Amino acid sequence: MTSVKEFRVEVEPSAGELGRGAFRFTDDYSVFDWGKMPDEIPEKGKSLCAMGAFNFELLEAEGVPTHYRGVVPEDADEAVPLADADDAPREMAIDLTQVPDLPHDGRDYDYDAYHDEAGENYLVPLEIVFRNRVPVGSSLRGRTDPADHGLEFDSWPDEAVDLDEPVVEFSTKYEESDRYLSREEADAIAGVASIEELDATAREVNQIVTERAAEAGMTHEDGKIECLYFEGEIRVADVVGTLDENRFSYDGQQLSKEVIRQYHKRTQPEWVDAVDAAKERAKDEDVADWRPLCEVQPESLDDDVIQVARDIYAAGANAYVGRELFDAPPIDDAVAAARDL
Repeated sequence: MTSVKEFRVEVEPSAGELGRGAFRFTDDYSVFDWGKMPDEIPEKGKSLCAMGAFNFELLEAEGVPTHYRGVVPEDADEAVPLADADDAPREMAIDLTQVPDLPHDGRDYDYDAYHDEAGENYLVPLEIVFRNRVPVGSSLRGRTDPADHGLEFDSWPDEAVDLDEPVVEFSTKYEESDRYLSREEADAIAGVASIEELDATAREVNQIVTERAAEAGMTHEDGKIECLYFEGEIRVADVVGTLDENRFSYDGQQLSKEVIRQYHKRTQPEWVDAVDAAKERAKDEDVADWRPLCEVQPESLDDDVIQVARDIYAAGANAYVGRELFDAPPIDDAVAAARDL
C-alpha cells in the first residue's frame, strides 16, 4: 500500500460496512517522495508501529474516533492493547474503508468519480498538515508571509520560528505530485466530509501528540493525519505521531526522518537536485509520475549512518512510549550521534 507498510485485507469494506485488516510495518524508508530507498533501517518498522499504537490509544482515551483495533504480537492471531504486547510489535490491526480509484488525465484528477464510487464510506483523499514551528526550508515560508500567522516579522528570519497558534493546511493524498490546497479546494476534494471537522480533528490530534512529546522531553514541530468518513463520522486513519509522519526534536536536534532527509541533502545533492528537476519537468509536461524522469538514482547509506538512524528510531520510541521496548542507547546518546552525522 505504501513504500514502508505492507497491507493485509481480512474483510473487504463495502458501501455500508467497514472492513478489517492490518498494517505490517517494514524496515524500508522513503525520503523526498521517492518510494522505497536502497537500504533498510533495522527495527524502524517496529518503532513506527509502537509509537502509532501508543498515540491511537491516547486519542481513543480522549474520545477521538480512529480506525485502530490494537497490535498483533508475533505468532498471535488476536489484536491486543500495546501494553499487553511483551515485545515491540510490527503489525497493527485496523478497520478498513473504501479507497476508490482516482482517474486522471495527466495532472487533471477526477474527484467527482472518486466520490461517486465512494459513497459515504471512504478514505478522505487529503493529508491534513499541522505546524507548531516553521523551520528554515519549510515550504510554508514560500507560500505565506509571517504576518499571515500573526508574527511580527517583515520577512522570515534565518532560524526556526515557533507559532503562537498551530497552522493547519490541506494537501492532496493520491496525486503523483502532491500539492497544497486552498480551503475551498480542500473542501471540494473532501466530499461529504466536513472540512471544519477535519480541521478540528487535526488540531485535537496535534494537541495530544504535542503534550505527550513534551512529557517525553521532546518538541513536536509538525505532522499530519489522514481520516476516513463513515456514517457521518470522521475517524483518524493511517498512522499517527511517528518519527516518519511527524517532526520531533530533542534538545534542539531533529529526532525524526528529517535526520536522514538532511543527510541526503548534504551527501547526495546531485540526486536531490535531480528529484526537484524531475518534479518540475513533470509539471511542465503534464505528466503525473515524475520518477521515470529522474536522471540520478539514490545511493546506499554507509553502515554507520544506518546504525545512527536505527538508534534514533529505537531510542525515540522508547522515550515516547515510556517503555524499554528496544535495546537502544539512551536518547541523549542517540541524539549526540545524530548531531555528528
